[in-house]
Amino acid sequence: MYDRTSGSIGAVTDTTLSPKPVSPKPTPLHAGPPREGSDVAWWRTAVIYQVYPRSWADSDGDGVGDLPGIIDRLPYLRELGVDALWLSPFYVSPMNDAGYDVADYEDIDPLFGTLEDADRLIATAHDLGLRVIIDLVPNHSSSEHPWFQAALAAAPGSPERERYIFRDGLGPDGSEPPSDWLSVFGGPGWSRVTEADGTPGQWYLHLFDVTQPDFNWHNPEVVAAFHGHLRFWLDRGVDGFRVDVAHSLFKDMTFPSWPYGGEMLVPEHIHSSTGPMWDLDEVHEVYRGWREILDEYATPGDPSTDRILCAEAWVSPPSRLARYVRPDEMHQAFNFDFLEAGWDAERLGPVIADSYARNDEVGAPTTWVLSNHDVVRHASRFGLPDPTHRPNGIGPDDIQPDAELGLRRARAATTLMLGLPGSAYVYQGEELGLPEHTRLPGEVRQDPTYHRTHHAKLGRDGCRIPMPWTADGPSFGFGPSGDTWLPQPEVYGELAVDRQDGTPGSTLELYRALLRLRRERDLAAGSIVEVETPEGVLAYVVTSRSGVRTGLVLNESAESVPVPFDGRLLVHSAPEIDPATAPADVVAADSAAWFALD
Repeated sequence: MYDRTSGSIGAVTDTTLSPKPVSPKPTPLHAGPPREGSDVAWWRTAVIYQVYPRSWADSDGDGVGDLPGIIDRLPYLRELGVDALWLSPFYVSPMNDAGYDVADYEDIDPLFGTLEDADRLIATAHDLGLRVIIDLVPNHSSSEHPWFQAALAAAPGSPERERYIFRDGLGPDGSEPPSDWLSVFGGPGWSRVTEADGTPGQWYLHLFDVTQPDFNWHNPEVVAAFHGHLRFWLDRGVDGFRVDVAHSLFKDMTFPSWPYGGEMLVPEHIHSSTGPMWDLDEVHEVYRGWREILDEYATPGDPSTDRILCAEAWVSPPSRLARYVRPDEMHQAFNFDFLEAGWDAERLGPVIADSYARNDEVGAPTTWVLSNHDVVRHASRFGLPDPTHRPNGIGPDDIQPDAELGLRRARAATTLMLGLPGSAYVYQGEELGLPEHTRLPGEVRQDPTYHRTHHAKLGRDGCRIPMPWTADGPSFGFGPSGDTWLPQPEVYGELAVDRQDGTPGSTLELYRALLRLRRERDLAAGSIVEVETPEGVLAYVVTSRSGVRTGLVLNESAESVPVPFDGRLLVHSAPEIDPATAPADVVAADSAAWFALD
């Protein structure tokens, strides 16, 4: 087990067994997904891999990943065993927020390639049996979007300005913002424009960067435009959309005081979804309209043809989040309560149970996630002194994570996650155990949060570092040159794909084994019961549609623990344990395992 004193990993011995085995007292959590005919809809069980295009693979040596680079590496995803890929934005953009500031929703930024490249990517993925989900950013556009440029040129009260949220300022000369709302990225949420005649003019709302003006979703032109964007990409063959900040489209247009609105994406206030700019009921009518469009592209009775919507909605409690995945709205929503629970079994167990309860009430799958492009990688979070804390970046002056312990716990958390029925998301590089880049110097940081907060908040650059494909080479195989848009830490070479491919005990091979067994044992479409365990331990039994039973155990305690059921060890997250020879009656500290119970 992992020795927190010496920092070493040694053999697991029976001397650490405590407490004694407990008798299983199963508590049913989930009965399994509904079927259409003999099939379960693909999106109810899919493992979806997030590709961050800037950091996946660079084909032309400019230091930025691109669509041809993604195409070249698609066989890797097929071999990994995922079902689909989700692409972060690749649209035309000035890249003030890494592409989440969209200037043209129906074209590809030259940084990434062309529409023809996008078509080829979709076709190649489909040939490999992979579905393609793309990002859609409906809350705001880029300030370089033609609509916003037209609004700047038009007069107050004009139809052009009604597509966004323009208001007169407060005070006798209008020099004060219309409200005290803050930007998520820091600073005020309003910026003042200079009118065509050169005088100070109205203010526009931007909940994020100053270059990301918020749309006015009360305007039918905005609604119609996004219907068009959906059809444009559906006609090109995409299988769905991940909807950015899906809970933010509508605002209380009386603009009541809300000075903490800008803290929405900071952990301590992340669930303040009662604010006047978050999770308003009107948003659901938008998604009902979108669902109708997507359903037009599916063949009735054939769930394999479904096109899907997934909500990025930082909404709590789970009963509010479940509203986004009612039968006539979205198909999935990210389970951020699961991500936020951290390395804490006492928090994680209730989150899992409540997630199933709330989603089952509306007939939706529970969707699991541990990392993405907006949060510190879980291989680093779980190595912090407080492994339940999710900081807004980690810098060279901060307490550094325990890399070995963090990775060990991350492997365990993922082992549990991929055994749970439902759908799951994997962020690029987590299958390699990539840590956060925690020593990025300030001069290379690009996240607008870092700059808008005057460096008080580090932002998300550390989790967006380019992928290492080979241990050798100036950019670890990321591209043909040594250029990378963000620098890679040296440890990425040790964790490169070619170092882990075929290496027993590697994180890559663990993920491949988990994904293979998940599919073979039909875990994602199974029913699940919770088994009584001692403190710091979670255990479940998943039963497949054909009756195959699999036991899952997560041990977050400091000692090895007995397994609460009899079975054969299938896979163990601890790299020092070989399932072929290890005993099946204990689970080591800070690890997880699956057991065949038949």
